[in-house]
Amino acid sequence: MTRNLQFDTAALTEQDHAHIIHPWIDLGQAKTQDLLIVAESEGAYIYDSDGHRMLDGMGGMWCVQIGYGRNEMAEAIAEQVRRMAYYSPFGKISTPPAIEFATRIAKYAPGDLKHVFFTTGGSTAVDSALRFVQFYFGFTGKPSKRHIITREYAYHGSTYLTASVSGKPADRAYLKFETETVHHLPVPNPYRRPEGMTEAEFCDKCVADLENKILELGPDNVACFIAEPLLASGGVIVPPKGYQRRTLEVCRKYGVLYISDEVVTGFGRLGEIFASEPVFDLVPDIITTAKGLTSGYVPLGAFLVSDRLYDAVTVPEAKGKYFTNGFTYSAHPVSCAAGLKNLDIIERENLCQHVRDIGPYFMKKFRELADLPLVGDVRGSHLMLCLEFVKDKKTKEPMPAEWNFGNRIINETMPRGLLARPMGHLVVLSPPLIITKAQIDEAAEALRGAINAVTDSLMRDGLWQGKAA
Repeated sequence: MTRNLQFDTAALTEQDHAHIIHPWIDLGQAKTQDLLIVAESEGAYIYDSDGHRMLDGMGGMWCVQIGYGRNEMAEAIAEQVRRMAYYSPFGKISTPPAIEFATRIAKYAPGDLKHVFFTTGGSTAVDSALRFVQFYFGFTGKPSKRHIITREYAYHGSTYLTASVSGKPADRAYLKFETETVHHLPVPNPYRRPEGMTEAEFCDKCVADLENKILELGPDNVACFIAEPLLASGGVIVPPKGYQRRTLEVCRKYGVLYISDEVVTGFGRLGEIFASEPVFDLVPDIITTAKGLTSGYVPLGAFLVSDRLYDAVTVPEAKGKYFTNGFTYSAHPVSCAAGLKNLDIIERENLCQHVRDIGPYFMKKFRELADLPLVGDVRGSHLMLCLEFVKDKKTKEPMPAEWNFGNRIINETMPRGLLARPMGHLVVLSPPLIITKAQIDEAAEALRGAINAVTDSLMRDGLWQGKAA
């Protein structure tokens, strides 16, 4: 399906190459590569500048929960702009949308996580949470507790600190990171566990990795463990069953704070506003969130902190002390108004229940692709999914990087009406939460056709000698 859009794709591409620096761009092709210019959107679909329609299998960037083109969202944003577009949130200044949104968010938070610090996105939410932990231990007389434990293949952001805490190997070329106080544990990926080890044994090992690292550093020196419930950008890695709860128990045992990074998993992606407690039996000390907070309509991030921690730093003795962290656009009233409308829609349309209902079908349809010879693993939960492609299914030998396999797949899915996210030898899907069964079927058919086409091309080029599906 196409639309007649009045855009000059060639001219836009030339101007982009001349003036825009993209995040995560292949610099060797930055001035020459073809672009996908997304020009319009509606529901679960996007249209490129040539009018070609594609199902948005990426959900923007894990975030367009309610879908595109919501007039009531546009009206809520415009109304807030007309009423009061901006004011600084610093010190004792606040705005009605920020107050109301924080109050509504807190009602969904597990345990006593009832205080909300608004930021500008996921990176600033995580950075601010880590700085709060540092401030908390300094204020409460434990300044030696400054070490942060995280995991390989984690992704927590693009500030200096959050990039240091992230652990994706491909993201670390030519850049410097904090290494003195940041420590990465092995990734808890059951698909890559040692041969002959059961998943329960692997879980024991992963939990022991955390405890051993705390003991190695000394509990009096470890501030926090930060973990995505599912490692999203690392390849939708689903830790073994019980891992999240057991790692929390280890942290409690040694007085280490637990940060649950729900920038991706929050606001419906796993069928709950916050997945930590209902999905993973986890009540952390801090939760970070962004992405689906406004369904991507405008930027916003936040971290939620427990009453216990907040109360400890807001005692009378704290008079004259400041948590010197914040941003010009923290608690932006327009963003908070968008967040309120986003939550209205999620609640009214019962989108979390829809995700719980349709999630098993989503996983089932794409797990059917595991019969293809180059599909090694299909993993995920609810509306988060990753296909890992391998050269050999028996040995799990990874795809050679020079095959550029993920991009080969996406180059075949787009003409078939599906945009998914390539990450090396992985392809990730995280569609809008409004997706239907018919659209899931449409996406699965497009992806199967793309995989078969790429498989055939690898055989024709003499790169792979297996049997085409």
